[in-house]
Amino acid sequence: MAYNLLKGKRGIIFGALDENSIAWKTALKVHEEGGSFTLSNAPIAMRLGKINELAARCNTSVIPADATSEEDLIKLFNGSVEMLGGKIDFVLHSIGQSPNIRKGRSYGDLNYEWYLKTIDISALSFHKVMQTAEKTDAMNEWGSIVALSYIAAQRNYPDYTDMAQAKAMLESIARSYGARFAKLKKVRVNTISQSPTRTTAGAGITGFDVFYDFANMMSPLGNATADDCANYVVSLFSDFTRLVTMQNLFHDGGFSGSGITEELVERLSK
Repeated sequence: MAYNLLKGKRGIIFGALDENSIAWKTALKVHEEGGSFTLSNAPIAMRLGKINELAARCNTSVIPADATSEEDLIKLFNGSVEMLGGKIDFVLHSIGQSPNIRKGRSYGDLNYEWYLKTIDISALSFHKVMQTAEKTDAMNEWGSIVALSYIAAQRNYPDYTDMAQAKAMLESIARSYGARFAKLKKVRVNTISQSPTRTTAGAGITGFDVFYDFANMMSPLGNATADDCANYVVSLFSDFTRLVTMQNLFHDGGFSGSGITEELVERLSK
């Protein structure tokens, strides 16, 4: 059921790859709730994914941009404002990649050049997005910017390696730029720490299925799905959360607050 929570609002959604991605689900939900937006992804991701299919479903356009390139981001924000007919009310940063993970390098054998690439793509790009939004004066007052994080920013998880540091930096940037943007234009900035989710990227992590099942047993409400996360993102884009900012918001069925659950005790007792 749609409530027109985002009627009249304009935005940019980064990172929609295919129908499994949270950004894809969010775009569909934003469209359902009356919001208009442009879609953006890096050219290589666009070749691998189905973003043009999503654009057709949402009656919108794709503006390719490498989120690590300031030049690309300036073109994206200026182009989005022109295309949408006004300044931006919301941005979703759903961008993350680790060459070390993708190429199977362990935490004790990282390629540091790739490590810096992980940080640039997965964290520093968030700062570049917001700095560009500020410099181009693209954001409306009381806008909302959201990035997707993970609890590995606070806790150690095997095989998440250098992405854990990237997520920690992402959350730190949200606090620092959140304070700045709040004073400048009352724009709020938050991160969502989502359950392990069966996205194309998530499923590529070694041992994901075991990890997913463990989190599900540890979460009193069960793992939050990509559709659930899309709903949560929409709530943060809406006017109902205008005073929520600089927060890392756990959207994980209670996983982050659980020490142990009966389901896990039962499994370990066998």
